[in-house]
Amino acid sequence: MLSRKNAFIASQKQKLTNQQISRRGFIQSMVAACIVVPTALSWANQAMAATPKQGGKFIMGMAAGSTTDTMDPGTFENNFNTNFGYLYGNSLTEVNAAGDLVGDLAESFESDDAITWRFNLRQGVEFHNGKTMTPEDVIASINHHRGEDSTSAAKGVTAPIKDMAIDGNTVVFTLNAANADFPYLMSDYHLLILPSSEGKVDALAGIGTGNYVIETFEPGVRTIANKYANAWKEGTGHFDQIEMLSLLDVTARQNALLSGDVHAIERVDPKTVGLLGRAPNINILEKTGTLHYTFPMRVDAAPFDNYDLRMALKLSIKRQELVDKILLGHGAVGNDHPISTANQFHASDLPQREFDADLARHHYEKSGHSGPIQLSASDAAFAGAVDAAQLIAASAAEAGIDIEVVREPSDGYWSNVWNKKPWCACYWGGRPTEDWMFASAYVAETEWNDTAWRTTESAVRFNEVVQEARSELDQDKRRGMYAEAQTLISDDGGAVVPMFANYIMGVSKDIAHSDDVAANWTMDGAKAASRWWFA
Repeated sequence: MLSRKNAFIASQKQKLTNQQISRRGFIQSMVAACIVVPTALSWANQAMAATPKQGGKFIMGMAAGSTTDTMDPGTFENNFNTNFGYLYGNSLTEVNAAGDLVGDLAESFESDDAITWRFNLRQGVEFHNGKTMTPEDVIASINHHRGEDSTSAAKGVTAPIKDMAIDGNTVVFTLNAANADFPYLMSDYHLLILPSSEGKVDALAGIGTGNYVIETFEPGVRTIANKYANAWKEGTGHFDQIEMLSLLDVTARQNALLSGDVHAIERVDPKTVGLLGRAPNINILEKTGTLHYTFPMRVDAAPFDNYDLRMALKLSIKRQELVDKILLGHGAVGNDHPISTANQFHASDLPQREFDADLARHHYEKSGHSGPIQLSASDAAFAGAVDAAQLIAASAAEAGIDIEVVREPSDGYWSNVWNKKPWCACYWGGRPTEDWMFASAYVAETEWNDTAWRTTESAVRFNEVVQEARSELDQDKRRGMYAEAQTLISDDGGAVVPMFANYIMGVSKDIAHSDDVAANWTMDGAKAASRWWFA
């Protein structure tokens, strides 16, 4: 009897939230269920607060953005791009606010052998130019990232695709080998589905199937988007208009939130979380996910082409000091690989690398290097990146290693420094699966292999292991393979990964969102514009 009563109460709460019954009708139904009036009123208030309201202009302050940004999803490389792309576009799948993989433009997906995957498309979805989405659009959109001449950041993600075919309203993907995680890859923010013509897409048009139509796009400055009248996705896109501002300076970003010039910001400085949280008009929203801060060394450039030099630098870092002083405890130490404890196959048995001045000095002397080593940094990489670089330089000095910190300009950092300078500061949002993370930044063929770790013996073995794990359906065997992959990166790779950071966002109390807030990207999986509403 009790379970039936609870089910009835839950059902009535849901109806009130969905505006299927009135507040008065809800309270009457609760009284009929023998719930006292004060409790019924409290439940009604909670349900009404969770009911999305329509309208208004939502302004977001982003900690990224560059004057070199484009509308081409294949070029997206920072949080501004990610959130911008999801304004106007959708992928085949998505990670929802609860962290589950679900269909997006694909209504469902299935495979019997993890080699042939069938993605059944939603029908009646309309692009902003009025064209109805077809399987041909999907194939053309994915092909935009494939091929030898592709410079797309998703080239490595789409590399496993051998062939694509159309079966009615279904797109059939045939892979080079079995890949149990393939549907996750199709949620990649680069893989937005765009309208096609004669087998090609105009990747610079900014036309998609999303909730918002791009009105203004000023690279490195701002974008403005308006609600699309024929948006297909129910229960999302509550605002009338979205404005995203590129506010690289953390102080300017936080002041904009305090003054009410923006409604939400990302990457709150851990040093000011307490102060910002005490403001009467602001809530702090913190999520633990896969975000990690890195210092990639390009192994194709001296002196980082030397194994002992790389190992000396890894051993010369006081990781806990970085977590304590840069993150102020809002994170955890890293172990020079990109897989966090939030991932399914995190290698928990891999010994944690610690600061060891004597061993670092041994490897440094063995490398034969002498003189200063330049480390480029800017707080455009992450809040406190320059301070982190200076702490690394200070601890390395204890091992006799001279690191020269080069303070780089924030504007153009991602186009002029990252993936170009031999050693620099960087951040990665991480990925929900190990294969996706490796395919994005570590496999040989990806454009975003920012350590250029491709040709060493360990790198070759790593690529073999990733390929084998991708095809392995036995979970225990996959765990062992991914543990080996993490070990290879940690030992031989060029990635210095000293810490994993929490996503810390500041949100105006005028803004509401569901209890579930995604942690796969900052700003609710980069979809706050579609998922949040005015309270």
